Amino acid sequence: MMKRPLIILTGPTAVGKTELSIRLAKMVGGEIISADSMQVYKHMDIGSAKIRPEEMQGVPHHLVDVFEPEEEFHVVRFQECARRCMEEIYSRGRVPVLVGGTGFYIQAVLYDIDFTENGGDGSCRRELEALARTKGADALHEMLKSVDPVSAEQIHANNVKRVIRALEYYKETGEPISRHNEKERQKVSPYQFAYFVLNDRRDRLYQRIDERVDIMVANGLVEEVQALRERGCTREMVSMQGLGYKEILSYLNGECTLEEAVYIIKRDTRHFAKRQLTWFRREKEVCWIDKEAFAYDHEKILERMAEILREKEILPGR
Repeated sequence: MMKRPLIILTGPTAVGKTELSIRLAKMVGGEIISADSMQVYKHMDIGSAKIRPEEMQGVPHHLVDVFEPEEEFHVVRFQECARRCMEEIYSRGRVPVLVGGTGFYIQAVLYDIDFTENGGDGSCRRELEALARTKGADALHEMLKSVDPVSAEQIHANNVKRVIRALEYYKETGEPISRHNEKERQKVSPYQFAYFVLNDRRDRLYQRIDERVDIMVANGLVEEVQALRERGCTREMVSMQGLGYKEILSYLNGECTLEEAVYIIKRDTRHFAKRQLTWFRREKEVCWIDKEAFAYDHEKILERMAEILREKEILPGR
């Protein structure tokens, strides 16, 4: 039986995925599922560089503006939501196009990674939760670093639930959860897929990042974070750990100047783009689309994508 089609368009932050994704979705008769850990939140538009309704050009978008900032959104929840959206898209005879820069989210859907809970009695989790309350999130994160440095690198110290889950998995199985996830990555995808990674020269990418941060500030990023702060959002929340939000929160709390906050956002976004590229280089069966090689011409890029999609029998051949 022929596997169902899935198209992925990813790449580092600020590379220009949004505009290209609309044209790609129109070309294949697709609907877009956002694979972005921040655009899923309501009231977080500027800092997440969220696509505006008028930019969608009538292409349906899923998992944008779905959750409140107080809610916790993580890979398991994303996987559940994305699967549900995909079933609906397939039922309409259309193709899901997964678009965004969160590599772990893409991987979770593409290889149907199993995040099944272990059958412990919960005592280990209660013990770790108590430890988090008494010794703090950083102490717990240090524990994770000592047993599973790979997970510690991927999970922010403030994301206590994920840190606890990783420690609990290690204590119950004797295996780092990162190794379990690595084994899951070796699985064969249940989809007939094309995995496009859009890329650009590093200097151009970094310039775009700096310009985008300046535009965000000019468009009201400080006011957006102020409104979230007034509604009771704190840096402990998963939503507020997003790039741009935690730094502006530090400025609003009087911990740094606005100039310092903007400098940190630019620097950390550049580091993030570098980590994204490292992640995509590790992935299997990826089609790299180097913008410079196509002279930044979207028509040529789309032609190449169509060629690949026909080769993979996702698009009907001419």
